[in-house]
Amino acid sequence: MSRAEILNNIRRGLKRGEAPADQRAAVMTRLDARANNLIPRRAQLPHAEQVALFKTMAREAAAELIELDSIDQAPAAIARWLTQQQIPELVCASDPALQSLDWSVLDDIARTERVARAGDLASLTGSFAGIAETGTLMLYSGATSPTTLNFLPDNHLVILHQSCIVGVYEDAWKRLRSATGGAMPRTVNLITGPSRSADIEQKLQMGAHGPRTLVILLIKE
Repeated sequence: MSRAEILNNIRRGLKRGEAPADQRAAVMTRLDARANNLIPRRAQLPHAEQVALFKTMAREAAAELIELDSIDQAPAAIARWLTQQQIPELVCASDPALQSLDWSVLDDIARTERVARAGDLASLTGSFAGIAETGTLMLYSGATSPTTLNFLPDNHLVILHQSCIVGVYEDAWKRLRSATGGAMPRTVNLITGPSRSADIEQKLQMGAHGPRTLVILLIKE
């Protein structure tokens, strides 16, 4: 749906006629400016401190962090984690960056590249950005990154490079617009820790609407 169609739908819902030309121009100027909202002071930091803040906030949200010097260390770290959890299988995104890694260290752990299905125990994806403000991951859908991998399996393992961590949400959206040439992907997922809910009797239940465990493999590059 185009911007003009969206505005027309809003006008119809408000039972208003066509806006004057000056009002339309003012609205378009404001939309095109994409001005920042209020920026929290805690995220206005040098990049090294943003990385430290991301770690703190991600852990507070109950995410597990595994810090690695290089992405080449990821397969061995993933193999150790899956073995410790007694998980015999891993569903992966068909991401070229993941395909290029040496997965022979998985040994008897089955690794499959496909969309996730109900009953899958663990998935592995990359991520587009990390947001230090809240310890949040930004992922978006595409041919090599189906959204099902983010929500259906009980355990979600995510690779995040430190260089992809930004301070605030506005910076993550700007980075996404730049990377996609302004053509937004079909779905953008913002993930902060594992899924949880306290709707029933105010008792916290993990995995209420998605993975029970979120593991972030943080690459120092």
